[in-house]
Amino acid sequence: MPQLILASGSRWRRQLLERLGLPFLCVSPDIDETARPGETPHALVHRLALSKATAVAEQHKNHLVIGSDQVAVFENTILGKPHDAETARRTLARFSGQRVRFLTGLAVIDSTKNTHQVSVESYDVVFRCLSHAEIEAYVAREQPLDSAGSFRMEGLGITLFESLEGNDPNTLIGLPLIRLCAMLREAGLDPLLAKA
Repeated sequence: MPQLILASGSRWRRQLLERLGLPFLCVSPDIDETARPGETPHALVHRLALSKATAVAEQHKNHLVIGSDQVAVFENTILGKPHDAETARRTLARFSGQRVRFLTGLAVIDSTKNTHQVSVESYDVVFRCLSHAEIEAYVAREQPLDSAGSFRMEGLGITLFESLEGNDPNTLIGLPLIRLCAMLREAGLDPLLAKA
């Protein structure tokens, strides 16, 4: 049975994958994540998830490699990571009282068989109306500077929402586990039957 690799440096994705109880390695891919001119959000996360998995699979034969990428989409605009507190505050102010869609690309490459699967999962977040003080407090406490959409679902982000809409809340954190389990089973690795 091929070994499992998560092509990511994200501790959040690593923590999610740990929930499946499977042994795995983490290898951070080195790829350019810049969107191409005219590239749709769906096409972008599809390409980046597959590119991350491919970059790692090329160096690791006889492995199942998982790649994932996520963007927030608001008013037909792709929003990435804020990288600074002011951008995070502005982003959350724009989201106040609005619906935001998150797209997460997920790829699994079997480097033994040279096959791959790719899926794009969506998840919608409806933000409640946020006060300036709440936004300030949230960004100061959580420091979500490396998170698409300027919040962390796995932390205090839940306090910002009115509702969540989608098939798998893990999608919002960046690794859709329901879909991933289906892809792993398709590749011959059933998380319930595998020996940890």
